[in-house]
Amino acid sequence: MLSDTAIAAFKSSLRGQLITPGDSQYDEARKVYNGMIDRRPGLIAKCADVADVQTAVNFAREQKLIVSIRGGGHNAIGLGVCDDGLVIDLSAMRYVRVDPKKKTILVGGGSLWGDVDHAAHPFGLAVPSGIISTTGVGGLTLGGGVGHLTRQYGLSIDSILSVDMVLADGRCVTASPKENADLFWAIRGGGGNFGVVTAFLFKGHPAHTNYAGPMLWELEDAPAIMKWYRRFIKKAPKELNGFFAFLTVPPGPPFPEHLHNKKMCGVVWCYSGSLKKAEKAFKPIRAFRKPALDMVGPIPHPMLQGMFDALYVPGLQWYWKADFVHELSDEAITQHVMHGSRMPTMFSTMHLYPIDGAASRVKPNATPWAYRDAKWAEVIVGVDPDPANKDKITNWAKDYWNALHPYSAPGAYVNFMMDTEGDERVKASYGKNYARLAKLKKRYDPTNFFRVNQNIRPGK
Repeated sequence: MLSDTAIAAFKSSLRGQLITPGDSQYDEARKVYNGMIDRRPGLIAKCADVADVQTAVNFAREQKLIVSIRGGGHNAIGLGVCDDGLVIDLSAMRYVRVDPKKKTILVGGGSLWGDVDHAAHPFGLAVPSGIISTTGVGGLTLGGGVGHLTRQYGLSIDSILSVDMVLADGRCVTASPKENADLFWAIRGGGGNFGVVTAFLFKGHPAHTNYAGPMLWELEDAPAIMKWYRRFIKKAPKELNGFFAFLTVPPGPPFPEHLHNKKMCGVVWCYSGSLKKAEKAFKPIRAFRKPALDMVGPIPHPMLQGMFDALYVPGLQWYWKADFVHELSDEAITQHVMHGSRMPTMFSTMHLYPIDGAASRVKPNATPWAYRDAKWAEVIVGVDPDPANKDKITNWAKDYWNALHPYSAPGAYVNFMMDTEGDERVKASYGKNYARLAKLKKRYDPTNFFRVNQNIRPGK
């Protein structure tokens, strides 16, 4: 039990805000994107700057509190909040500074990807990220970062030039190829295991207006579409990305009324090359089988990144299951169609994100992200606004995953994993890189202070 005196002293030492269970803001402050998560931290420190983060880390260590780190975004699996301990909340540290000459982008630890897209777009720059702009930069990046630009520019971690971070002992350090290089290696895929990243410096890449959007086909066409897609995407030009999905068409614009609430399959495309070459790139796609809906066309990059924001608003119930996939066999496709056609709610879905192209050209041991040779990152999510449907969406996702896992790799993209999958699953996800991560964990966090994450335990 913390004394009132200790809490008062901690509060007075912060520039930011300290929220306790008795405060009116408490229930709102402890909410995360996933409405299935209902944790009650003892304290929430909304840090205003790096000094606040250092103060919070030191206080938690001295008081022997469990700590969770919250960036600014989704925390979809709930690891940004903990029961009884201290939440170090970075959401007030939200800024983006673009250097158009150096083509670099400095991003505060509490920023969202929409902030980055907005600031970088006027300069014709972007950083590879996810597919929803309300996602936090910190959480997505530290786990890897898969999205629309993966095949052309790689993962988010492949664009990190340096980070500033607070370690478990309270020190603030910079990690880059020239400074604390071992730590720089570890944070590019090792998640929040090594400290609190308060700022990222990214390399910006040319991006402005994509030729992008969804194409949807009838569910009965799914086997043929998936077999065509697995061949096509592997040989597609690096500028062309497309993730396959099973989905239910939302009942509203811009979707035509005759497709509302209809279960379909589709590919969400993003061509980031020259718009003059876009039609030629899509000619073989449109020639294979005419889609029931074709919404692909010129779209500014920030608009593409925010395309699904209005659909997946905060507070929905989410249950995630994931795997890496090397080959999409006929047998796996049969299972996909069987379970994908049974989506239990309108928001539930399955995505196959391609991770070849630029992402695959990085050596497997160059970063902790071990599955550079995989072709897809698969995610199955049961989603619904009604808590009464928790079991329905969870059971569907588990059944789907159990059917597909025999055709998948042992590990998964850590950003898509729930927090109940265990040490062996984390080890499998890092593969041969796990031993090095555990050794570095012992060096930088020997007491496992940062453990509310996909945890890498300190090596012996």
